[in-house]
Amino acid sequence: MTTPSPQPEQISFFDAVGGHETFVRLVDRFYEGVAGDPELRPMYPEEDLTGARHRLCTFLEQYWGGPKTYGAERGHPRLRMRHAVFPVSPSARDAWLRHMRAALDTLDLAPLHEQTLWDYLERAAHSMLNTVDGGEAPAAGQTVPDQLS
Repeated sequence: MTTPSPQPEQISFFDAVGGHETFVRLVDRFYEGVAGDPELRPMYPEEDLTGARHRLCTFLEQYWGGPKTYGAERGHPRLRMRHAVFPVSPSARDAWLRHMRAALDTLDLAPLHEQTLWDYLERAAHSMLNTVDGGEAPAAGQTVPDQLS
């Protein structure tokens, strides 16, 4: 009887792309673009975007197999609910993707990692659509706990 050989330990996507530092770089570069964007900036009520940076970074890290900080601090992501107070129109989605694409391009990831991350970001952005260009958000004027993730 032969002993089964040990299975190689699987590495998470989070670790494969460089861990925390990679996601911090992605999020910091993304919010550099958002800070000057006339369509997106009004969706972020914080003056310095520190909270938004932290929320997005911890969300992405958890999603990709890193620390569970986001869930510990905020519970289930509930992305559509958290974004329902903001008018996520096709033009807002496109602006978000434009800034995220610019941020992703600065990371110099391996092609498979870059494509995997981009595919997720595109799907996520499309799933947040909740109005037409110039339209109101479905929950406009309501308060959503802890703002954007």
